[in-house]
Amino acid sequence: MSPRRVTLADVAKTAGVSPTTASLVLSGRGRELRISQDVEQRVLKAAAELQYRPNIVSVGLRTGTTRTIGFISDTVATTRLAGDMIKGALEAARERGFMLFIGETEGDAELERLLLQAMHDRQVDGIILASMYTRTIKVPKAMAAAPAVLLNALPKQPSPLPSVIPDEIEAGRVAARALLDAGHREGIHLIGAGPARRNVPAGGSVAAVERLIGIREVLAEAGVKPAGGHVCPDWQPEYGLALTRALLEKERPQALICFNDRLALGAYQALDDFGLKVPGDVSVVSFDDHPIASWMRPQLTTVALPHYELGRKAVDVLFTEIGRDREDDGGQGEVHRVPMPIRVRESIASRGA
Repeated sequence: MSPRRVTLADVAKTAGVSPTTASLVLSGRGRELRISQDVEQRVLKAAAELQYRPNIVSVGLRTGTTRTIGFISDTVATTRLAGDMIKGALEAARERGFMLFIGETEGDAELERLLLQAMHDRQVDGIILASMYTRTIKVPKAMAAAPAVLLNALPKQPSPLPSVIPDEIEAGRVAARALLDAGHREGIHLIGAGPARRNVPAGGSVAAVERLIGIREVLAEAGVKPAGGHVCPDWQPEYGLALTRALLEKERPQALICFNDRLALGAYQALDDFGLKVPGDVSVVSFDDHPIASWMRPQLTTVALPHYELGRKAVDVLFTEIGRDREDDGGQGEVHRVPMPIRVRESIASRGA
């Protein structure tokens, strides 16, 4: 038989006080209601000795909060790279004494509906709806039933919900500056998108559009034009390999900006096939800080996706939503951009002016 849960009445009996007095002390209201220090210490000592834990369900009924947050994602929970978003959210919630209920939809709209319903049935205090990669989404109507935040996603239609996303525009600026600071002014090719703003993969990738905006902005300010842009349908190593091979058959670039680390992996292979060295012959900078970036030789300089920080920020924003008056939700939700730091490694060489 499992041990019986210690109750408030047990604490009161051990301390020699009434249950009401014990409740006031343990809720932090003892001094406010002039309960003596001696009585307060007796109650606290009894609670510690008995290892008393408050009944969360009862507290929730009394306070109107369950101290829980729903975290619903497409494939974040089962993705190694994006899983740090959950870790960041878990730790931020735990620091506030909250628990995270985690559900994964695998992109199934009906499962998403059922998970949202289940979270609301459990009366979570708020919901985070997360995406594995930054994209625009149709916000489910059920999201309006409680305070909520979009994580790594933007609404397709106007929505009062706030969003937390990586600062991809600044990331593009950072990648371009890394090459400019190393003296690169010519022969800069973009692998994965560009050179024009409309030259992005189909499917509405927020990262592609915003990284390209940042890159073009910084290069233009320096009076530098991309030597070329090379679009592909998916940012996988085989496309990085094919695009870079096709480029090398026509000309020799001075530097490559790859739109993610998987493309850069393919580009490395193509450069090696043509007998070119990174960074001695061609400098390479990329995005995401996938684990492969530090496995590659030479190690890849890349602008990191801040998954852990995104998760923490989503919880911070959600608590702001929980605490505010939600009567007027007619406006557009604020977009919170989380900085993407550059991981400087070995793939950029200095060039003469």
